[in-house]
This record gives sequence, structure tokens and C-alpha cells, in this order.
Amino acid sequence: MVKTLEWTDDGVRFIDQRRLPTEEVYVTCSTYEDVAEAIRNMTVRGAPAIGVAAAMGIALGTRDAEGDHVSELRRNFDQICETLGETRPTAVNLFWAIERMRRKFEELSELPVAQIKAALITEAQCMYVEDIAACEAMGRNGAVLMPASGGVLTHCNAGALATCGYGTALGVIRAAVEAGKKIQVYADETRPFLQGSRLTAWELMKDGIPTTVISDSMAGAMMGQGRIGAVIVGADRIAGNGDVANKIGTYTIAILAKEHGIPFYVAAPFSTVDLDTPTGEHIPIEQRSTREVTHFAGKQIAPDGVRIENPAFDVTPHRYVTAIITERGVARAPFDESLRNLAEVAMEATR
Repeated sequence: MVKTLEWTDDGVRFIDQRRLPTEEVYVTCSTYEDVAEAIRNMTVRGAPAIGVAAAMGIALGTRDAEGDHVSELRRNFDQICETLGETRPTAVNLFWAIERMRRKFEELSELPVAQIKAALITEAQCMYVEDIAACEAMGRNGAVLMPASGGVLTHCNAGALATCGYGTALGVIRAAVEAGKKIQVYADETRPFLQGSRLTAWELMKDGIPTTVISDSMAGAMMGQGRIGAVIVGADRIAGNGDVANKIGTYTIAILAKEHGIPFYVAAPFSTVDLDTPTGEHIPIEQRSTREVTHFAGKQIAPDGVRIENPAFDVTPHRYVTAIITERGVARAPFDESLRNLAEVAMEATR
């Protein structure tokens, strides 16, 4: 399994996803500021991975913070959380992870500083293990929805590289293949950062899963030719009504799938579900550097001075979503009811 990130005594170690697929390079972030920059510049990406990376960054920064009193540690801790929280605004897993670390700090605030630091490291490591388990459960829940054979289209990278391991959308595909289904994956390039052609194709080929890269503009034609039996994508935030924020271009694919009568599935851990955000209109959409559009592999491909739009995500209205696959179960329309039911089931299990 690809080690997207891991905790080490020297810091948080990441596979540098900017260098894939031609170079498999690992970097170690020795400070929480380094972790924040790794999230911001997409050394690490994917909502679940961003969340755990932020938790590890908080644990790292707190471990190395000066001060022998809890009051001093709290000031440093708050600054660390604020810095990590400013990295990427759309992925709700980031804020879920920060809030979980804040709660853990408050639970421990009567303990000696050394014990607080050790417990925060343990909490971040637990989140890492939990994320892999959630992806595996998601895979089991979603595998039955995949066709017995034929083409499955995915967009961006929602695999092991976007999580701590196994993957969300690609985890479902992996589980379906492990169950004996004969799936051919079609991976959109996913412009402008090319997560599909660079990352999805790379990790599926490592697993020996048949994969074909197509340009984003080919999806409709492939559907019209009957070569796509299902679409499955990940998510960076899911609103309470089932609207889904995912990599830019997802909305277009969802409309095409609806037109061709193809099921459109979303796979994400329940930490990606934001019941406090009522609809997709309330999801903040990150605007990234124009250089991602104007340049390719360091070479300028657009004229100087041209206006550029580069939103990292779009929002797919829930009416285009066939089902949302989580580790807790599968939600279907009406999503405002089914997602809350999954939340309540989990709450009951912890009582």
C-alpha cells in the first residue's frame, strides 16, 4: 500500500505527489509550518489525507513548542491550529481534524505538559489508523454497487494517495476487483493539475487494475458509446442536503451521467459530510494560482495578460447523485434524511 504520509520521530513524512508519476520522492516536514506548506502546495492532497496531515502537523508543532505550563502551551497550540486551518478552505476534513485535536487538548488540559504532547501524537496516529479502516469499510459498502464488468469512470484522484491508504472512490473499485468484478477504469486527466493521469493511473497500475487515461472532454463521448457503466468520485465536502464539492469538472461529469442514465456515486468518509452546511451554495470554493492554468511542466502555454479562472472545486447538486458511500453505510435521496440517519446511528453506537 502506498504510504501517503506517516508519523516519524523526525517529522511528518509525505510522498511528494507533485513529482509523480515519474519520480517517487519522499519529503519529511520537521515543523508544523512545513506541514502547512505541504498541504498548501499539494505535496499532500485529498480531503482525508489533508485532515490527518493537519492533525500530525498539530501534534508535531505542539511536541516541539516551548513552555513548561499549560497556559503557554495553549497559546502555541492555538497558533498552530490557526496556521493549519488557513491552508485550504474547501476540504472540511481539515477543520474536522483540527477541531478533534482541539477537543483532545481540552480533555487533557489538567495533565502535565509532557503528557498532553504525547497524547496529541497518539491521537493523530489513531486518526491515521481510523482513516484506513474507514476506506476499507467504504470499499466493502460500495463494491456491490459497481458493475460486474465493464467501464467505470473516475475523476481526479480519490485513491490511496488522497487518504492514509486504500482510498475512497478507488477503494470501492479495489474492493470490487478483489470481489472478482472485471472492471476497466477510465481515469479523467483532471485538468489543470492532472491528478487523474499522474496519480490515479499510477496507483491503479501498481495494483494491476486495468486503467485507461482519457482527456476530460472525452467523458461524454465514452458514455455515448456505452463504454461507461458507472461513475464514482470522491468529495472534499458534502453538504447536509447531499450537494457535493469535488474537483473541478465533477459537475460536468454528473450531468453527462444523468443524461446517459449512468449511476453517479460519491465515496467519502463521514468526516467529509458537513451537516452544518445546509447546501452546496454555502461551501467555500478555493481559488488556486493562475500559474496552474497558464503553465504546464514549467512552460508557459497561455498568452501574457490573459484573464484566468482557476477554482479548485465545483459543486454537484444532489439531484445528480445516485448514492453517497461512507464507512457507516450508503445514503440515498432524500439525502438530508439519510445522511442524518447515518450520523444518528453512529452517535447511538458510541453511547
